[in-house]
Amino acid sequence: MRPLVLVLCTANSCRSHLAEAFLRRILGDSWEAASAGSKPAGYVHPLAIRAMAEAGVDISTHHSKHFEEFLAKDVETVITVCGNADQDCPMFPGQVNRHHWGFDDPAQATGTEDEQLAVFRRVRDEMRRVFESYASGRKDEAKSAKQLV
Repeated sequence: MRPLVLVLCTANSCRSHLAEAFLRRILGDSWEAASAGSKPAGYVHPLAIRAMAEAGVDISTHHSKHFEEFLAKDVETVITVCGNADQDCPMFPGQVNRHHWGFDDPAQATGTEDEQLAVFRRVRDEMRRVFESYASGRKDEAKSAKQLV
């Protein structure tokens, strides 16, 4: 069984999907990555899809989910990416790790579409650095554990 890393934000419309996609890309098939929200918006923000496509990552098939869908699953790690989700986050069965890394909500960006997209790109790039580092560390940790066995 693959360890499940669940990324939570409030609306599950952008930040958590960006993180989920970066985790999937780096962790590969050894882990399962998913995202959800405490108050799902019901859609993935079109500018999040566009910003990720520019980075070579397709999240167009993602959908917004409530974290309750995961309460019956063994969630090994929960990562919250906004303060509201961190406060609302329950404990999940099997949960071993919990991290909170807050990021600005690009869905709250104002201005022209180009100005809003610039915010999505900035947050995407910030999240890429954090989640690629985290995922690389998890892979190194697993590799070391295998060598000890």
